[in-house]
Amino acid sequence: MSVQTLDRAFDILELLSRERHGLTLTEISNRVGLNKSTVHRILASLRERGYVEKYEDGKTYRLGLEFIELSSLYLNSLELKTEAQPILNRLSRQTDQTAFMAIMQDRDVVYIDKIETFHSLRRYKIIGQRRPLHTTSLGKALLSGLSDLEISRLYDGHEFERLTENTIDNLPALLKEVELTRKRGWAFDDHENEVGTICVGAPVYDYRNMVIAAVSIAWEADAHPGVDVKQLAGAVVEAAQEISRRMGYRWNIGGSGSATP
Repeated sequence: MSVQTLDRAFDILELLSRERHGLTLTEISNRVGLNKSTVHRILASLRERGYVEKYEDGKTYRLGLEFIELSSLYLNSLELKTEAQPILNRLSRQTDQTAFMAIMQDRDVVYIDKIETFHSLRRYKIIGQRRPLHTTSLGKALLSGLSDLEISRLYDGHEFERLTENTIDNLPALLKEVELTRKRGWAFDDHENEVGTICVGAPVYDYRNMVIAAVSIAWEADAHPGVDVKQLAGAVVEAAQEISRRMGYRWNIGGSGSATP
């Protein structure tokens, strides 16, 4: 196989990786700018190796199981904390705030990592601790990966614990806040988990297009008056996207305008 043919094959594979419902021969040909005969020949070679397959309609191509298995072997070897830690370090330095990472278990966030600033007056002994999803920016970011129906089922019959006067205490309000999180790409904790503390968080995705974790930064409102929340949120989203990329996630640029992948 020539270098040119190899480049064309990768163009086709990368195109199919972004199309969840697959593409026809004509669509592939038009998108990569090659004639149908050339595309058909490359697709035939890829199908023989299992890297491309056809839908049952016999017209639409998608990535094959062999390609997915090959990717999974690499992706499964990645460890979230290992991949995320240098990015969390950079986020903490960039924002001059403490950075956190957490995962979801039941209706709680579980903190799995944190990076504190050198001169931080407060030390968070939080690794392994839990906080309610509905009270934290991390939790809202994690919930953004679920549908409204899944969230409703998660909280069916559950009484919302109020930690401060600002804590969300009902399902409709939580669903509204999660939808806002999806639209802007980041979540906000406005003195909801702890009086005096503000947080912004963003979701981390993996190669399956699933939210697997969230990152955030937190600061004391009194110590940092006049903070530009949107600017800090942008830094958090950028960090979350970089971790997502390292975990195998890919997204199209210029879609709905959301800051999330």
